[in-house]
Amino acid sequence: MKKANYIIALSILPLVVNCVGQSQLGKKLKPTVVTETVMYDTDDPAIWINLQDVSKSIIIGTDKDTNGGLYAFDLDGKIINKVLGLKRPNNVDIEYSFEFNGKKIDIAATTERETNTVKLYSLPDLKQVGEFSVFDGETERGPMGISMYKNPRTGEIFAVVGRKSGPSDGYLWQYKLGEKSGKITGEVVRKFGKYSGLKEIESIAVDDEMGYIYYSDEQFGVHQYYADPEKGNEELAVFGKGDFKSDVEGISIYPTSSNTGYILVSNQQKDTFNVYLRENPAKGMIAEIPVSTRESDGSEVTNINLGPKFPKGVFVAMSNGRVFHFYDWRIIEERIKANTK
Repeated sequence: MKKANYIIALSILPLVVNCVGQSQLGKKLKPTVVTETVMYDTDDPAIWINLQDVSKSIIIGTDKDTNGGLYAFDLDGKIINKVLGLKRPNNVDIEYSFEFNGKKIDIAATTERETNTVKLYSLPDLKQVGEFSVFDGETERGPMGISMYKNPRTGEIFAVVGRKSGPSDGYLWQYKLGEKSGKITGEVVRKFGKYSGLKEIESIAVDDEMGYIYYSDEQFGVHQYYADPEKGNEELAVFGKGDFKSDVEGISIYPTSSNTGYILVSNQQKDTFNVYLRENPAKGMIAEIPVSTRESDGSEVTNINLGPKFPKGVFVAMSNGRVFHFYDWRIIEERIKANTK
């Protein structure tokens, strides 16, 4: 779930915006696209960028149920592919260029809560290419959150996995992905992460470029750690405490340069997203964006130019009603800037 997509867009169309008056700041933003409905309960999205033709990029989303699945949507919100019969898939994330059977493939990883596994699929075809069990030996397993990390120095790819409940420290486990007998598997390399004990940890986001992991400790705040296991398990910061009505949920990272941008975190019960500076989230919330999504668990964002509808990228959020909402990033950006004047 939720990584900083720092591929440079080839072109950005100019944005012409009207001055946003104070009376407009509290109005809910309307989605540019609402997807077709899934069968049970949308939970978490990820964005796959088609580097050959960005207009054919895909939104991957989970349908969280005992007979749930993974769905692929085009940029118009139409269902173009799906994998059904998964045992309560919770969160999903993607990573690019994994070395597999002698060639590089892009992959999606989803947690399957009822089987205590992570399942892996090639993109864009959603063919299963591997799986591995998680939290082996623990009494509390039930995987929920997942985010992928690609070390920019070594090219190694990791999955960072959270669970329904766990200890006050070592709540998250990090797995290094590898190939074994023609399948992708994972080997645990780190156990880290503090937990308040107030509710659960679901949303996890990795900023590959800056090298940080963020995760939402619901009803507490957002924790920040290094993503590279070699940098240790020291907690770097906690932010957002006191900024949320109740649950701290989905995290998305929008870069504006290699080391600046925004971190958006779902204020679930208020139907808003709280915004923090990517370069210094501990500085505090800089804006609160009211949206039309309801009770949003998961979200994702990209800064890539995806064509006339999304020239500065797209923000995707799960909403009640078995759908995902796609927002033209320009309307999010306009509201952030209006909030921070």
